[in-house]
Amino acid sequence: MNLLALLFVLGFAAVHILIGRLKVLNALPRSRWLSAAGGVAVAYVFLHILPELGVHTSTFAESFGLGEKRAESLVYLVALAGLAVFYGLERAAKTSRARSRQGGEGDVVEAELFWIHIGSFALYNVLIGYLLLHREDTGLPSLLLYFVAMALHFLTTDHGLREHHKDVYGHKGRWLLVAAVLLGWLLGVLGPLSETAIGLLFAFLAGGVVLNVLKEELPEERESNFGAFALGTGAYAILLLLT
Repeated sequence: MNLLALLFVLGFAAVHILIGRLKVLNALPRSRWLSAAGGVAVAYVFLHILPELGVHTSTFAESFGLGEKRAESLVYLVALAGLAVFYGLERAAKTSRARSRQGGEGDVVEAELFWIHIGSFALYNVLIGYLLLHREDTGLPSLLLYFVAMALHFLTTDHGLREHHKDVYGHKGRWLLVAAVLLGWLLGVLGPLSETAIGLLFAFLAGGVVLNVLKEELPEERESNFGAFALGTGAYAILLLLT
């Protein structure tokens, strides 16, 4: 399973390395492939990650000395924190681009915010790489579903980061994200965290995925393809339910 996970993490890295060559993704209205990829990621969160969090409730209750209801609330509070963190990063990036335009420096995130923004997504990638090896369900079907969902999710996050940071993302940012996802896999090989820690990481990932998909789909200027988004969501939902 470790060897297969290595192949998959190399697939994650390839998405960051090669996506810039897919010029069709930059078109308006938004590429139907990006919208469909976002739908797949959202389906995975709601039908796979969130139900898995429920399995950890008793573990959280025991670890933190909480009742079942409070433990369940803690899980979803962490997911909310993941959503809030990435919403804050997105707002900071957009505000920075506005300041750059006003200062005549182009439509790009300011240099001082670049490392904060990319560094946060690097930690996100470390988490995704780590969870290739350590999830609640470690069977082959679960691994395949996770890989497909997160690889398609990388299409949308990479596209958004490339739009914010322009050339500097291609020169520096994407390579940091490649290194981060490989580091996450390596940390997973070295040893698992506690079941409680894995559950909390999964919860944070759930909130981050939801925000990072919806921030790409919802803005009016994106001219998103709802049909493709709905098709991706529905098709992957059916696949998840069947497996």
